[in-house]
Amino acid sequence: MCDTSSAAPHLPPEGEQRVVSIGDLATEAGVTIRDASIAFRRWGAFRGDPHGKNNILLVEHALTGDSDATNWWCEAVGPGKALDTDEWCVICTNALGSCYGSTGPASEHPDGGVWGSRFPAISMRDMVNAEHAFLQELGISRVHAVIGGSMGGARTLEWTLLHPEEVDYALVLAVSARASAWQIGMQTAQITSITQDPAWQGGNYHGTGDTPDAGLAAARRIAHLTYRGEMEIDERFGTSAQPGENPLGPFREDGERFAVQSYLEHQGVKLTKRFDASCYVALTEALNRHDVGRGRGGLNKALASSTVPTMIVGIDTDILYPYHQQEHLSRNLGNLLAMAKLSSPVGHDAFLVEARQMDRILRNFIALTRDTPSAHDVAVSRGSYDI
Repeated sequence: MCDTSSAAPHLPPEGEQRVVSIGDLATEAGVTIRDASIAFRRWGAFRGDPHGKNNILLVEHALTGDSDATNWWCEAVGPGKALDTDEWCVICTNALGSCYGSTGPASEHPDGGVWGSRFPAISMRDMVNAEHAFLQELGISRVHAVIGGSMGGARTLEWTLLHPEEVDYALVLAVSARASAWQIGMQTAQITSITQDPAWQGGNYHGTGDTPDAGLAAARRIAHLTYRGEMEIDERFGTSAQPGENPLGPFREDGERFAVQSYLEHQGVKLTKRFDASCYVALTEALNRHDVGRGRGGLNKALASSTVPTMIVGIDTDILYPYHQQEHLSRNLGNLLAMAKLSSPVGHDAFLVEARQMDRILRNFIALTRDTPSAHDVAVSRGSYDI
């Protein structure tokens, strides 16, 4: 790979978050988000051509993640690790609609105050188009690979279909081609938990001194049960009582809990301390709208049209995105690079938890990208591009 450092994009110091303005963004549903911005971090030196072959790995976070991939994927990103920052330039953005630096419902509105209920409903395609605009602002029009799990996997899939000429390879973990009715049902229950909290105030609670923490905590309790495996939860807690409490008394009382109740309440409270409820609603609604077949002739036709060599990874105990959904992707993708199964009692979160298995999967993916021609390379060999 040649080093064209003179053409390298201007990147911040390693690990330092920067916010890039992308201007006005039109959503898929026809609303304009004015003066939008995307936050990002990077690790590793850029090498190559920002408009051709280079060493950029674009990493996509899950629902409540942020741009600090070395935190939430600490065993995968870094020097000598599977996503080796001595070799690769790893870039991770914060998704549009989130609350960690990118424009979302909790951000300041150009006309004053907070976006709140003025922030429109968004889709995975809107998030990807925002990220695409962000890369253009950096002067980058091609990346070596896009990698993402869960919501990040949905964004990765959309990258391969919206901008295939700008992605050489893709790794999609623990997600489906579209939201299932079951997923929409579970996710809608989470949204309703928040919007029915009296403190929600129609989504305009910012600055009022009252936030829908109870609703957000309830949403997280529901969600967490879909993130973890049934076997793992049962093995950890079973029917044990929370120490010092008695859930088997003559009357049900809120303060007399099973151990699993205490655990889930703890997870809910943790999220209220670091995440905004309106952003949780916006991103969860975007997951409800996930459907790569929409406007593309249906799921299988859309998947068959994919030209980007794509590796699919599923988890055998995933309740939220069951393994059969990744099998469906692998059977129908137009350019399947590989298929892998992650075995774990943990469930959906296994791609964040099972470090040893993920290390092997990620290293295999990187190796495959070295040995497999990209769609761009194939097109050049066939004379589809001037060289």
